[in-house]
Amino acid sequence: MASSSMDFSQFGISMEEKDKLVEEIIRYMLFKTHGHSGCPIKRDELTHLVTKNYKQRNLPTFVINEAKEKLSSIFGYEMRELQRSLPSSKTQAMPSQQSVADAKSYVLISQLPSDVYEKYVVDVNTAHLSGFTFAVVSVVFLAGGKMPEESLWSQLKKMGLSADDKSHAVLGNIQQALELLVQQRYLQKNKVSGPEGNIVYYELAERALDGPIRDKIKEYTSQIVRDNISTAAA
Repeated sequence: MASSSMDFSQFGISMEEKDKLVEEIIRYMLFKTHGHSGCPIKRDELTHLVTKNYKQRNLPTFVINEAKEKLSSIFGYEMRELQRSLPSSKTQAMPSQQSVADAKSYVLISQLPSDVYEKYVVDVNTAHLSGFTFAVVSVVFLAGGKMPEESLWSQLKKMGLSADDKSHAVLGNIQQALELLVQQRYLQKNKVSGPEGNIVYYELAERALDGPIRDKIKEYTSQIVRDNISTAAA
């Protein structure tokens, strides 16, 4: 804590002011995560909470890092930083330093053991959305991480999910449910021009490419392949 105090002293603000800034970041993360279906929160938004009243260089980084520590130690959440991924058709261009900074965002991930989380935290009324997310992301993963919109809907139709269904018994409007995965950055949607006109592709985005989720998808899809091989050999 001594080194933290030394680091803090360079900004010329009181401990009370610093604590209020940290609390504001924490509140913003918690309430916006809850109110916006877990969509990633841009670093720019958090930075603005600090810079609207304070202009000290590096103060936003200091405050955000302290908010991360408190979210972990007090609330049991990892405030995980994500780097926005570009569609594969646009990755050739070198991003500027500013665009890289603008592309950073954060999500909250529970640090509870999975069995405890499922027993005490998971809302049974929204658990179906997690299942839908995992199914869609797995389909795109098995297609190599990218697939045409038409092909994705063809696969979803095999699961009984149609783009025309606006009142599904569990998911409601299926198109809106898929669009939410884009907003949550599990998928990204990109229009590509070709000889036959424009084709819309769905591609894995940074949330699905993040280590823990990517590893779960690999484990899940590998198990499906093993089960299919066992069934065919029986």
